[in-house]
Amino acid sequence: MDFLQIFILAIVQGAAELLPVSSSAHVIVAEKLMGLDPTSPQMTLLLVMLHTGTMFAVILYFWKSWRTTYFSSFQTFKTNAIYVITATVATGVVGLFLLQLIKHVFAGNAPGFEIEHLFGNAKLMAGALAAAGVLIIASSRIRECESGDLSLRSAGWIGAIQGLCLPFRGFSRSGATISAGLILGIARKKTEEFSFTLAVALTPAVIVKEVYRLYKAQSVAVPMHSGEIIHLLGPSMLGMVLSFLAGLVALRWLSSWLEHGRWHFFGGYCLLASLVVLWVG
Repeated sequence: MDFLQIFILAIVQGAAELLPVSSSAHVIVAEKLMGLDPTSPQMTLLLVMLHTGTMFAVILYFWKSWRTTYFSSFQTFKTNAIYVITATVATGVVGLFLLQLIKHVFAGNAPGFEIEHLFGNAKLMAGALAAAGVLIIASSRIRECESGDLSLRSAGWIGAIQGLCLPFRGFSRSGATISAGLILGIARKKTEEFSFTLAVALTPAVIVKEVYRLYKAQSVAVPMHSGEIIHLLGPSMLGMVLSFLAGLVALRWLSSWLEHGRWHFFGGYCLLASLVVLWVG
């Protein structure tokens, strides 16, 4: 993998991971266009580092506002921690239930089945992108309630909607959770903050999953020597830095459009991207 390919994947992943446009759909299309194998150990390691880069971008970007929102007092921290835990549990329940249901219905509980086998399908990805686009446009039509605050019930609903994003490639996590918050009447800034708080809570689990996939690939294939791992680590670290920078730019872009009434443009883009995915697929 050369520098240009790493640069493209890092920018695509770093920006699309945080913008409401589905990073998985964009990365898959980019890999197809560049002729890369997404299941190779090199790609898996790179993906782990790209997720790490975007997670650090989120922490840096929101840290100042989080200190005010979540850490101003012990009671405030306790209340918001309960909201985050509730949403994360709801995500796990809905996401794992859907994964098991899909495995049972479409794969007959085959032991080697992975969700990527089904939802890497271009038509399904395009459908998920289109659904995210419609949801974003619908949520943008709702008048903002500036005093709208988060509650245990709304946190649970947002977490459940986030759970729908786990198996469906193309159904943007940030797009779905922010749109759900807007529909529930939560103020835009608070919705954005909570959505990316959930992202930071969820990202370590995604990283662990990708590391496990790398471990399984190595146990089946010929194991890499330490020299090969070090050789792959350099490009992956570069990708992490690039995805971190792309993530910061993407967050500024998202905040600007969300707070200035341009949220629906992301929905229009998702609808257009769904057509592109169908064409490329």
